[in-house]
Amino acid sequence: MRHHTIQAIFDGVYTALVTNMLLVAGGLPLVLLALTTDSTRAWPLYALTAPLCAPGLCGIFAVMSAYTAGHTDGPLRTFGRAWRSTARPAMLWGAAATVVLVVLGVDAYALWGHRIGALTLPILAMLTVLTVATTLLGLVVIAEQPAARLHRVARACLYLAVRRWYLTVASLLVLALLAQLVTLRPALALGLAAAPLLYVVWANSRHCLRAALDPPTRTT
Repeated sequence: MRHHTIQAIFDGVYTALVTNMLLVAGGLPLVLLALTTDSTRAWPLYALTAPLCAPGLCGIFAVMSAYTAGHTDGPLRTFGRAWRSTARPAMLWGAAATVVLVVLGVDAYALWGHRIGALTLPILAMLTVLTVATTLLGLVVIAEQPAARLHRVARACLYLAVRRWYLTVASLLVLALLAQLVTLRPALALGLAAAPLLYVVWANSRHCLRAALDPPTRTT
């Protein structure tokens, strides 16, 4: 029992460290932009680059799913296989989400300080939150079902994000915490904290999507 416990701890630590490395590798375009540009001025470059990082997130979610299920293929092989199978749908999904977020952001900037903004800005903020939540759930779905039709993914994820709002809020709070850590302590966040926090987000999202991803069980 002691041997199995120690082995499980080492496997978990190894998977977490490799996952952090793979996260940096999958999001390398954004990491390079963050190191070389000012995000407030170079946001169009961030918008153009963000969809390229979507397959990397799908690969991370696939690694977490495989680790939870007890598969022994290893995180590197699982990540590579998931990246190849989800590259096209994940990039399309990420591009669509980026376009929506850019439009909402530009509208909010244009309306800021105007009288009509007092009415429309809360609506735009709510739409932004729903877009982020739907995008996150969609990446979890694509990681498990790369051949799923994206319009069906969007419809199901939007519905479940609203219906199970408490899980959505929890996932977004964890993501906000991770974003704050990346901003303040990037080495600590990407080297240690990213994998555990993203695992919480993935587990939350997977539970939210249980009705859509898990086949119904038949009782006899």
